[in-house]
Amino acid sequence: MKVRFLSAGDCGLVVEFGERVDRAVSEEVLNLQASLAAAAIAGVTETLPTFRSLFVEYDPLVTGRRELEPAIGALLGRRPKARRMATLWRIPICYDGAFAPDLEEVARRVGLSPEEVARRHRTLPYHVYMIGFLPGFPYLGDLPAELALPRRADPRQKVAAGSVAIATTLTAIYTFESPGGWHIIGRTPVTLFDPSRSPPALLAPGDAVRFEAIDPALFAQIREKSEKGGYAIAGERVAL
Repeated sequence: MKVRFLSAGDCGLVVEFGERVDRAVSEEVLNLQASLAAAAIAGVTETLPTFRSLFVEYDPLVTGRRELEPAIGALLGRRPKARRMATLWRIPICYDGAFAPDLEEVARRVGLSPEEVARRHRTLPYHVYMIGFLPGFPYLGDLPAELALPRRADPRQKVAAGSVAIATTLTAIYTFESPGGWHIIGRTPVTLFDPSRSPPALLAPGDAVRFEAIDPALFAQIREKSEKGGYAIAGERVAL
């Protein structure tokens, strides 16, 4: 796998792995992040994984690209001595009515019933590739191939917070109300980003997500508890 080093201003270095968005590339990114954390290289202050790269922030008064590039290069290709641990989150989702305005259209376009689209959407565990676009917004893969569709031709000006949507090979959860061009097939009552929480984002790159179907009544109950701070979703530590 070809690796490139790219400068990002005077305090950042991007380590780029290939040009694909897939699990193998993501594992290389996450392995390097873990290796960097273990190496504790002087001057490195933060790392941020994306689909196919790792952003490395550093203190320019301590180190720079000339020192970091060979130090990081020596870590490439290393494999953890133990299996990587991640958090498995079980996220409730309601696929009914107003919570899923695009479900019927998606079903028509892929040649399945709405119920079957919902079932297939929640069959597999998803890999959290990265967090971006909005605070705490997770890009999750990989969507079953039969559900893959391009983005909507007419993006919405407003997508409700908690909306679960699909596009291309991915599914995602809108953490705040925002514009959006993905196909909305459900909604979760769970708050994925809370500034008062530590860390504020519920999900992290490398985590796993399973969706679990709920009805509108249970959605309302969870939402009410969540808004009052009385609902907490617990993750399960698993070896991947």
